[in-house]
Amino acid sequence: MAHLPPRLAELLEAGTPLQNLAGLLVENGYTCYLVGGTVRDAMLGTLAADHDIDVATDARPEAVEEIARAWADHVWVQGRRFGTIGCEKDGKKFEVTTFRDEVYRPESRKPEVTYSDDIETDLSRRDFTVNAMAIALPDIAMVDPHGGLADMAEGRLRTPLSADVSFLDDPLRMLRAARFVATLRFEPVEDLVDAIVRLHDRMEIVSGERIRDELSKLLMAPDPSPGLWLMSRTGLSDEFLPELNAMQLEQDPVHRHKDVLDHTIAVVANTRADLRVRLAALLHDVGKPKTRGFGPGGVMFHHHEVVGARMAKERLLALRYPNEIVDEVSKLVFLHLRFHTYRMGWTDSAVRRYARDAGPLLDDLNELTRCDCTTRNARKAAELAGRMDALEARIADLRTKEELASIRPPLDGVQVMEILGIEPGRLVGEALAFLLEIRLEDGPIGEDEARSRLLEWAASRSLT
Repeated sequence: MAHLPPRLAELLEAGTPLQNLAGLLVENGYTCYLVGGTVRDAMLGTLAADHDIDVATDARPEAVEEIARAWADHVWVQGRRFGTIGCEKDGKKFEVTTFRDEVYRPESRKPEVTYSDDIETDLSRRDFTVNAMAIALPDIAMVDPHGGLADMAEGRLRTPLSADVSFLDDPLRMLRAARFVATLRFEPVEDLVDAIVRLHDRMEIVSGERIRDELSKLLMAPDPSPGLWLMSRTGLSDEFLPELNAMQLEQDPVHRHKDVLDHTIAVVANTRADLRVRLAALLHDVGKPKTRGFGPGGVMFHHHEVVGARMAKERLLALRYPNEIVDEVSKLVFLHLRFHTYRMGWTDSAVRRYARDAGPLLDDLNELTRCDCTTRNARKAAELAGRMDALEARIADLRTKEELASIRPPLDGVQVMEILGIEPGRLVGEALAFLLEIRLEDGPIGEDEARSRLLEWAASRSLT
C-alpha cells in the first residue's frame, strides 16, 4: 500500500509488536489481519495513542492463546467464548479474534458464535462498511470487499450486507449506528434508516448493560445531536429511553423552541463532553410531559424538576448505570431550576444554601444551568448569562472567606452531647440541624458563640 496515513504507517512498521505478532501467527500456519475500528481510525488520522489493536485470524482461540502466552507480557481470556483472546506486549494491547459469523437467536440476549475460515466472511458480518476493512499482515495489503474506503471518503454510513441482516445479527448495531452518526458525522443511507424503523423492537433482546455502554459512547461525542435525532426519528429510543420522544409534543414557551425535545438536544450539545453532565442535560426536562398544565401565562410545568429527578433515577437504574452516576444525575435534574430564583437577588445565606445543596456538583450544576439557556432572544440570553456571572462571582467571593464546599455545623455531635449532657438520639440531630441553620444564615462563627447559642436553644426547649 502506497501513501499510508502517518498513524497507519507507524503502526505497520517492521519490528513493531503488531508485526511481530502477525509474524508468529503466519509462522504457525495461520493468517493475520489488522481489522475494524483500528483500520478506520488510522485511515481517518484519529487513532488514539493508547488504542487497543484489533486483529483477526483463522486461528481458533486455543491456538491464539498458546501463541500469546509464549510471546506476550500479559494475556487475558475473558472473551474466549466469543472467540477473542487479549494480550499485551511492550505496552501495546491487542484483541485477537477468530474469524466469526455470529447471529442472535430471536429469544437470546447473547450472540451465538460460530467461526469462519476466511476474512471475507468475517468482514461481511461486521456492523458497517467502514469497520469492514482489513489489512493483511505481515505483508501489507488492503482487503475492502464492501467499499468501506469509498464510504469513508464520502462520509456515508452503510452496512456490508443488507441492513436487515446486520441488525438481526446484533440489534445493538442500530444504536451503534446512531453513535457513529454522532462521532464520525457520517450520513446514514436510506436502507439503514428504514431498517431501524422496521426492526427497533428487536432491541428488547439486548441487555441493559450493552445499551448503557453504547449510549454513553454516543453522549461523549463532541456533538451528540445527530445521533440523538436518529434515535428519535426512527423510534429507536422508544425501546430504552421512551422519555426522549415523550418530550416532542410539549410546547416550551420559556425557551421558544418548537418543543422540549429540540431544546433538550440543544442543551446536550451545549455541555462539555462529561458523561454525568451530558446525562443530566439529556434528562433535565423529562418531567415536563407529566407536569404540563395551563394557566393565564400559557403552558406551565410546575415542579417538573421533582418529577424529572425521580424519572431520571428510574431510567438510569433500568440502564444499569452505577449508583453514583444515578444519584448525581438525578440530583442535578432536581436542582437545575434552583438558579432561577436568583432573579430577585440572593442573600449570602441563599448562596450558601445553593452551594450546600449542590455540594461537589456545584460547578456541574452551574454549567448545566448556563447550557439550559438556548433561547434565540439575545436580550434574554444576555440577561441570564449576566445573572449567572453574578452568582458565580458571589460564590467565588464566599469561597475565599469561608469553607463553602464543606459547610457543616460549627460543633459536632460529640460536642453537642457533652455541652447539653445528653445521650445519642433524636435531640442530637435536632441540635445539629439548629447549628447548621446558624452557619447558613450567619456564616462561620466561633466555637464559643456556637456553644452559647446552643445553650440558648436548649433553654428555650427546657432542656437545661
